[in-house]
Amino acid sequence: MTKLDLKKDLRHLYAPSAKDVAVVDVPSMHFLMIDGEGDPNHAPAYAEAVEALFTLAYAIKFAVKKGPAGIDYGVMPLEGLWWADDMSAFTTGDRSQWQWTMMIMQPDFVNASLVADITKEVTRKKNPVALPLVRFEAFAEGPAAQVMHLGPFSEEGPTIERLHGFIEASGRQLAGKHHEIYLSDIRKAAPDKWKTVVRQPLR
Repeated sequence: MTKLDLKKDLRHLYAPSAKDVAVVDVPSMHFLMIDGEGDPNHAPAYAEAVEALFTLAYAIKFAVKKGPAGIDYGVMPLEGLWWADDMSAFTTGDRSQWQWTMMIMQPDFVNASLVADITKEVTRKKNPVALPLVRFEAFAEGPAAQVMHLGPFSEEGPTIERLHGFIEASGRQLAGKHHEIYLSDIRKAAPDKWKTVVRQPLR
């Protein structure tokens, strides 16, 4: 049995410093993805998307582990791309206008054929509401700045401002969608211990 620690292998992308902003070049990786909109704290579509993503991600993990290759790996954390048609929605707190793509990165040995096969199995056995909305797709983010935020999501403002200030002070511009990676299990960890990678593509 081969065991992989993907977060350790990709430490430069999934474990940035909380003190210093770092610039990284994010390569093309494959993800399970779902698009949606609305307040993540209240929109049923958000909870349904997260349920479908993790149900499928774990089913793929166990299929790979039991398969001929016999590879065991930890399911990667939930990630989110966030934006709004009117970006003032982020400063006014009107979360109903937020749009998002929630996603979970997949190892490079997971392919579209495997995802399609396991999706059929999950549909037959559990059939999460949002499963038909899941897609398997490559996402290449390219150059980006990132930093670790420690604490609840509601207190991300200063961290985001510091990240944006770093980009602007370096003579570069913000590009692409606000990206967050959720490293903590918020059902178990205290809010002041939550770890979130906050990433902003740049050019």
